[in-house]
Amino acid sequence: MFEAAELGRSVSKEDYEAKVPKLRAGLLEAQFRLRSSKLPVIIIVTGADGAGKGDVVHRLNEWLDPRGIDTQAFWLTSDEESERPPYWRFWRVLPARGRIGVFFGSWYTRPIVRRLAGKLKNRELDAELDRIAGFERMLAEDGAVIIKLWLHLSVEEQARRFRDVEKNPEKHWRILPTDWHSPKLHSRFREISERAVRHTDSAVAPWQVVEAGDDRYRDLTVGQIVLSALRAALKQKVMHGPKVTAKRTPRAAGVSVLDRVDLSQALAEDDYARKLEKYQTKLNRLTWAAYEKRRSMVLVFEGWDAAGKGSSIRRVTEAIDPRLFRIFPVASPTDEERAHHYLWRFWRHLPRAGMIRIYDRSWYGRVLVERIEGYAREDEWKRAYHEINDFEEQLVEDGMVLGKFWLHISKEEQLRRFKQREEVSFKRYKITPDDWRNRAKWDQYSAAVNEMVRRTSTKSAPWTLVAGNDKKFARIQILKTICKSLEEAL
Repeated sequence: MFEAAELGRSVSKEDYEAKVPKLRAGLLEAQFRLRSSKLPVIIIVTGADGAGKGDVVHRLNEWLDPRGIDTQAFWLTSDEESERPPYWRFWRVLPARGRIGVFFGSWYTRPIVRRLAGKLKNRELDAELDRIAGFERMLAEDGAVIIKLWLHLSVEEQARRFRDVEKNPEKHWRILPTDWHSPKLHSRFREISERAVRHTDSAVAPWQVVEAGDDRYRDLTVGQIVLSALRAALKQKVMHGPKVTAKRTPRAAGVSVLDRVDLSQALAEDDYARKLEKYQTKLNRLTWAAYEKRRSMVLVFEGWDAAGKGSSIRRVTEAIDPRLFRIFPVASPTDEERAHHYLWRFWRHLPRAGMIRIYDRSWYGRVLVERIEGYAREDEWKRAYHEINDFEEQLVEDGMVLGKFWLHISKEEQLRRFKQREEVSFKRYKITPDDWRNRAKWDQYSAAVNEMVRRTSTKSAPWTLVAGNDKKFARIQILKTICKSLEEAL
């Protein structure tokens, strides 16, 4: 694959200076149109050491309007990044719709470097590359334009450049300490890199291998590739417009997983008080043990309106030192959140090592309320099951303890609680017109919940269906489940 980038192509200074003004004008015009199109653009700049990756990043910032560009350099891993799943550092800086993100280094760097160092075998590298391909496909399906640039040098040209830098102390800053021995590893690096490029070259995120032996040819080619990709994406956006699908009502689930929840289960007051003290004490001890071992935890609370999510969360947090947890109440997305993939806001709030994040409602809104109310297109919520499973798998792989609770109550019990909320002054704020509208769609939501549990209750991230007609029983079931999960993890 890289042979085509070793042909010795070059561009004269006169030709370069003649073509650059028109190219820059085209790039700026496309960038201006991009802002109103709401397409996020990701430009990955990577390749061989000494190929001028930094120069290309500078050139893109020079030729485009830098006010619309977010340049991200992924070099050393910070403490904050090392305490979270590897993809956290990329998710948090993904460009918003209408903006361009230039990534100097990317999600390719770590697996290639680890394979080069012998820390990964080929099958493990391929598994990492499969995840990358899935990640890029997910971003592309959400509208992202992904431009991947691999800057290539022959082994002879790379060695020559390194010799030139060694002879000129004023240029030493251009090469990182880790780069100096690259010529000796060039053959191995090339083999691994070509495997990565072939494995992740796709229709939605193709690789562009750029010959980097001549700086002017390299920069001009990169600019033309970026302009061509932007124009193609903008043209397709105009031709096809936003995807619109008919809103479909979920079919009745028949026998639902919720029908198997025994809602008659209850606890007497004395039994409840005894067990509450027991499991809250145990949870306090386990959360501190998890903190000492730097094991973080994510808890997801979903359920029917008035099912007792808030009171259950309170019984959990009463047992935990407030320095260890944060609650993230999920409401309608802000403008900033809508400008990104729907998982973006959840990735951003993942806890550091040893800490706890509690989501009061969560990413499952994509396959529940957004599905039922038509806020998400059919193609969006259908692919969300796989996206969510992959997201949760990454959390568990990183060592997080993940608990997912669906609080289930009967339709009759919900009505009783709704009426009680309307009658009690200090509970009246809890009942809204949306609650009554959602109740009218009970059967639709029940069918959606059944599909959600069936498709996202995995071995690594199972759902716990909580019998919630008796709030005391529900709280103990949740506390007991969290304690068990922490014990197993520790």
